[in-house]
Amino acid sequence: MLRSRKLLLTGVALFVPALAASVFFGQKYLFEEGPAYPPKVMKHAAELQERMLSFDSHINVPIDYGTPGSEADKDSGTQFDLPKAARGRLSGAALTVFAWPELWNGPNAPHRPTPAFLPEAQKEQEARYRIITGIARDFPNQAAIAYTPEDFKRLAGEGKFAIVISMLNAYPLGNDISRLDHWAARGMRIFGFSYVANNDWADSSRPMPFYNDTPDALGGLSDTGRQAVRRLNELGVVIDVSQMSRKAVEEVTRLTRAPVIASHSAVRGLVDIDRNLSDQELKAIKDTGGVVQVVAFPTYLKPLTQKTRERLNALRAEHGLQPLENLNQALMPADPVIAIWPERKFGEYAGALYGILEEEPKATLQDYVDAIDYTVKKVGIDHVGISSDFNDGGGVIGWENAAEARNVTAELITRGYSDQDIAKLWGGNFLRAWGEVQRLATVAAAP
Repeated sequence: MLRSRKLLLTGVALFVPALAASVFFGQKYLFEEGPAYPPKVMKHAAELQERMLSFDSHINVPIDYGTPGSEADKDSGTQFDLPKAARGRLSGAALTVFAWPELWNGPNAPHRPTPAFLPEAQKEQEARYRIITGIARDFPNQAAIAYTPEDFKRLAGEGKFAIVISMLNAYPLGNDISRLDHWAARGMRIFGFSYVANNDWADSSRPMPFYNDTPDALGGLSDTGRQAVRRLNELGVVIDVSQMSRKAVEEVTRLTRAPVIASHSAVRGLVDIDRNLSDQELKAIKDTGGVVQVVAFPTYLKPLTQKTRERLNALRAEHGLQPLENLNQALMPADPVIAIWPERKFGEYAGALYGILEEEPKATLQDYVDAIDYTVKKVGIDHVGISSDFNDGGGVIGWENAAEARNVTAELITRGYSDQDIAKLWGGNFLRAWGEVQRLATVAAAP
């Protein structure tokens, strides 16, 4: 049963007392293209989205963000911009300082590490940081950086989009733990150790044979990674375990003394791939007091169709590879034999592979909320959140961009979630965990 409106307004910090002008005029509600819900559900979703705090825990900014066609203050061709966030009544998001030289940027691009990779990754890291902080600098009436949960709530009340700075991939930091202090001082409040391929800090859920990776090469974390867990706890930075190997997740959750999150992960109980979290990992995150932010990434939410598997096996046969043994092989071209291919052959194969995957029927908003339902059943409503992975492959039919955030709320309403529980999923759980991380910190991170 849905809880009363009175409960929502009695001292609950998950809801905002005032935001910008209403999204509806009379009885006409401004919804993007998407699932058709009954008018009563649409009205309820619009009203709820107006007054609750909503947070998307993982959005990437393209490296050309801010150039013509992808401006932050215009309704651009990207999945996230300030006008879309305003229409969707999204209170804020973690925008990611992501860095890794492109692995598959055309048939002639190197897919093996070179000495230039590290400085290039560091340059990309700086470029994305400038883009993210530039949004707040250039549009101060529309957006600002949130350094604390209290900042987030204040900015939402002022009608400003709250940017939480996150970082994904320890690779550009080398082995220098002091870089965590440097980035915390610059506003980083979420840190994820891993992306594709192992690094010097942690094993990835997707090791790369052509990087000379082996699964569980470190057995979870290196000594650098273990030191990093301690330092991140001291700094009050939220640790993000998405993209890490099982052993690495287990080690982080065992060592941390503060809640951790998985900022953009789905569940292995529905789609059995290493990138998704097992029930054991879900519980380990919960036991820290943390939050699993379920990601709207289509291929992590439903298995590939038989037709797509047949096309992929035909492609593999054409390139002298064995038929698929599991879904991991379909999602990442990681077979050991590929590691010795010439660059051009690898590029041609990877391009054809992803061309096939792009034609796979896309997951729907209903598939996405199925994953939320599953996670809630496993770890409880207080340990689940929402993430899109927009601008890096995320988005499902019904939630294609930030303007369609209300559709997620409408689908949750149809599943019987209370207003209070929807508010927890959309931001309350993350803000609670973030607040606890900062409470337990022993170092005051600037600014």
